[in-house]
Amino acid sequence: MDKFSPQEIEEKKKAIFDAMGKRGQKQILKKGYEDWDPFQEPKDPIDIRKDKTKRTSQVLIREFLSAVDHEEYSNTYAQGALEMCLGIINDEEKIRGMFEFACWYEALLKKEGHDSL
Repeated sequence: MDKFSPQEIEEKKKAIFDAMGKRGQKQILKKGYEDWDPFQEPKDPIDIRKDKTKRTSQVLIREFLSAVDHEEYSNTYAQGALEMCLGIINDEEKIRGMFEFACWYEALLKKEGHDSL
């Protein structure tokens, strides 16, 4: 975008925003329109993105599934774990909510003297 003036960039940004659906606009406004950069470079491909521990999603899911008893989980279980893994690496708000709820619920069960799920 270097070949455009700041005014042209702002006009293009506004045009992109105005062309978006209400849901997308709401997400941008929630995070801050001024901070939103519709021209930023795309993120790394998913297979080379890493989490805070410097592991890829493939390494994380392999480590997790090898830590649980293979007799105890189904394909659906593994798919759910993979969805959470990818969502955490991509910092998806929906997954963060699911994760925080699961942590809160586990603490509630312990506090009230129940076994974990």
